[in-house]
Amino acid sequence: MFELLITMVERLGIIVTIAFILTRFRFFRDMIHYENISRRQQYTAILFFGFFGIIGTYSGIAFSTESLGFQRWNADLNADEALANSRVIGVVLAGLLGGYKVGIGAGLIAGLHRLTLGGFTAVSCGLASIIAGIIAGAFFRKNKHVTLPVAFLVGALAELVQMIIIILLARPLEQAITLVGIIGVPMIVANGIGSALFLLIIKNVVNEEEKAGALQAQKTLRIADQTLAFLRKGITTESAEAVCRILHTEVQTSAVAITNRNEILAHVGIGDDHHHANNPIQTQITKDVLDSGELVVANGEMIFCREEGCPLGAAVIAPLKQRGKTIGTLKFYFRSEKEITNVAMELISGLSVLLSNQLEIAEADRAYQLAQEAEIKALQAQISPHFLFNSLNTIVSLIRINPGMARKLLISLSHFLRQNLTATTLHITSLEQELKHVKAYLAIEEARFVDKLQVLYKIEDDVLTERIPPLTLQPIVENAIKHGIKDMEKGCLIVITVFADGNAIKVKVADNGSGMSEERIGQIGKDVVQSVSGTGLGLYNVNRRLTMMFGEKSALNITSRLNKGTEISFVIPITEEV
Repeated sequence: MFELLITMVERLGIIVTIAFILTRFRFFRDMIHYENISRRQQYTAILFFGFFGIIGTYSGIAFSTESLGFQRWNADLNADEALANSRVIGVVLAGLLGGYKVGIGAGLIAGLHRLTLGGFTAVSCGLASIIAGIIAGAFFRKNKHVTLPVAFLVGALAELVQMIIIILLARPLEQAITLVGIIGVPMIVANGIGSALFLLIIKNVVNEEEKAGALQAQKTLRIADQTLAFLRKGITTESAEAVCRILHTEVQTSAVAITNRNEILAHVGIGDDHHHANNPIQTQITKDVLDSGELVVANGEMIFCREEGCPLGAAVIAPLKQRGKTIGTLKFYFRSEKEITNVAMELISGLSVLLSNQLEIAEADRAYQLAQEAEIKALQAQISPHFLFNSLNTIVSLIRINPGMARKLLISLSHFLRQNLTATTLHITSLEQELKHVKAYLAIEEARFVDKLQVLYKIEDDVLTERIPPLTLQPIVENAIKHGIKDMEKGCLIVITVFADGNAIKVKVADNGSGMSEERIGQIGKDVVQSVSGTGLGLYNVNRRLTMMFGEKSALNITSRLNKGTEISFVIPITEEV
């Protein structure tokens, strides 16, 4: 009995291999993290775990009740033979992770296969496989992760039930009792351990990968926080050197350099004795990156350092861009190409985009100062760093628990920032673009408020091509969130309505928040008002720009009642077709 237990535990190495392979499949990660999986993913899981059960059967040990001997590998069974196997592990994990439907499906596949192998326990073992899926499904909980003790318990319980079914159904009864007496305890223990081991490996691999991703995200946010103050000044020799020192400390490569289109602005790390700032760019590979705007990996020959014995044997060169144009490069140096891992490449690519966005923000800041329209400058000045970092913190918190949502919020944040930046050069845009901007902003706010905020859109598609000043809707929506519903614990509602009304288009933004007094209504939009809750600068500028472009008929109209909510609306004329 002890020898059988040792042999079965040895064969759990197969489980280790399969468990690692499973971590590569998307459907399995969804089974680990999400409450519901799609029907297609269920079918995939059934086939995979059913196949896993078949592997567990073939890796079993044939036992003869007449000779009481074992055969290590045997696919065909005689009438007096049975299998000591790990088939139940695949079925149990299917039920625990996917529910009773997946468990029963995998049990059917593994059970029918076992039936074809014969032996006096064929029917009882096949039936036990299906029952194992039902048992495991009973322990499935949508909103809870499977724990290792539960996996061990269910694996052992499913095997115990199989032993009972063998005694009840397998004949001759004497052979069934002999079989259970010899293989029962080893199989119960081994399959309990195997179920827990399988789950442990899966969770460790997935969690380690997610932990590494979270650490990378935290590092990126830390770099963003440290470099933002320097890059606000633009890309200069001083700011480039400060940023290179930060990157060299955080990323820990051999050296870091930044160039503009003509010369090296800074070089920090190994090789700084001959890679000097203010020297002209000499390598063709750097010039190629400036021309193509694409990230490249360069070896020692491509770097072509003129200093004999230069320790820098490889580099990743990434473009720095502003408004789609390459204005410089970011270089990370390594001793050899072997040090350039996929993780390093992803990080460098992300840092290139991050620094480019920061440079665009810096360029936008200068555009604010030079803008001729006071309204644009005032609106852009309201872009809060707190909103940016709160958004990024929300995304970081979602990376592990809901990576799909984190990706969507990153896209929304990118669209929001890009719209704010491009608005500095636009005098007019479409309602469709304004609504996309607002939806990007609200997607981030909805994620921050979790289940607290609900947004309803009542939009007539026919009016979306009409023109409107940029950054008109977002300040109104932001006002509703910051001042209307900020003190509400739940049930916050914002309704955005856009519809044709005769020869004009009416736009409404309503909330169910705290409302405002009649005195406050008379001030909002007509002047800058100093108060504890804010100045009303955003609405003042929106109102002024609407009236300057379309006349007084397009001025903001505000209706509000204390604790009953606020509605801000305006109209814009429909463009006559030529």
